Amino acid sequence: MMVDDSAIIRGLYRRLLAQDPDVEVVNDAANGQQAIQRLALQHVDVIILDIEMPIMDGLTAIPKLLEVQPSVTIVMASTLTAGNADISLRALEAGATDYIQKPTTNTELSMGQDFRSELLLKVKVLGEAGRRKAKPRRAPTPTPDVAAKSISREPWNIPVQSDVKLRKPGIVKPKLIAVGSSTGGPQALRRFFELLSPDVGVPVVVTQHMPPTFTAILAEHINKMTAWECREAVHGDILKPGLALIAPGSYHMTIDNVDGMPTAHLNQDPPEHFCRPAVDPMFRSVAKTYGASVLCVVLTGMGNDGLKASRDIVDAGGTIFAQDEETSVVWGMPGSVAGAGICSVIAPLEELPVHITQFVSRVG
Repeated sequence: MMVDDSAIIRGLYRRLLAQDPDVEVVNDAANGQQAIQRLALQHVDVIILDIEMPIMDGLTAIPKLLEVQPSVTIVMASTLTAGNADISLRALEAGATDYIQKPTTNTELSMGQDFRSELLLKVKVLGEAGRRKAKPRRAPTPTPDVAAKSISREPWNIPVQSDVKLRKPGIVKPKLIAVGSSTGGPQALRRFFELLSPDVGVPVVVTQHMPPTFTAILAEHINKMTAWECREAVHGDILKPGLALIAPGSYHMTIDNVDGMPTAHLNQDPPEHFCRPAVDPMFRSVAKTYGASVLCVVLTGMGNDGLKASRDIVDAGGTIFAQDEETSVVWGMPGSVAGAGICSVIAPLEELPVHITQFVSRVG
């Protein structure tokens, strides 16, 4: 379902989505109130929801739409402004799953190949992910010896899918935590920093697939709502314990050693995995700069950005943790490192900060 007050925009969405035989547009609406009424009459997998509309705007509509159909996936459509970035992040906190950067003109909307590809990809991947999560799943029964193990003793010994192998973690105390995320990442990052205390004693660097402006607003939200000092990285920033830096939209972030100080560098090298910032460049750099003394965490996201450089991390003696499938919006990025057998912990989002704190304090 497309929800936008512009009939022209709704028509363009319909034509773009009709190009894929796997996607069926079942309805549209001109405002949030219409969307709620129409959603009550039929099942919908994905809603593309505009922010600014008369009668009822997108942000107001989100909880009401989820009340009507809790399993529906909501993707916010937003132009690239600071105000809309802030509203989009508030929408994610209210229950929206993802966002898409909306072109500013009808011509850009109809002709932009990047927008068309992103729209189709998100509708298909998020729709399928939502259907899988809506199906009841039977939790695996842990064996007695696994059930008896305490998380506080060995956080890497946790029950996971039988086809996923865990590797022993590194033995060197981490001096840096590097986090990569994409779809579902803004919500996951906020919760991650709420639960991880700055007293862990090491800096954190984050690459989240996001456009410019959005990354700055994300950093502001985390800075205000958690105990961390969090901001968008600036070229030349020196890392320090208690500081979390987020790669700015449109720039890769690397961490390099400058006069003995770990320093954030920004560049506009070509996108990787169709993204800039991308996780692989950051992970590659921390493997070189920190070697065995880095802990990398892969959170929810589609695709496999971070997988290639995660191999560099473990080759250097570092450690990889990943979010589990059940709590990921899309288990692409974390699933790829889990499937490669290079993770030492695969855990629910709520438990990852506990594992991290215990691991950092446990190794020497």
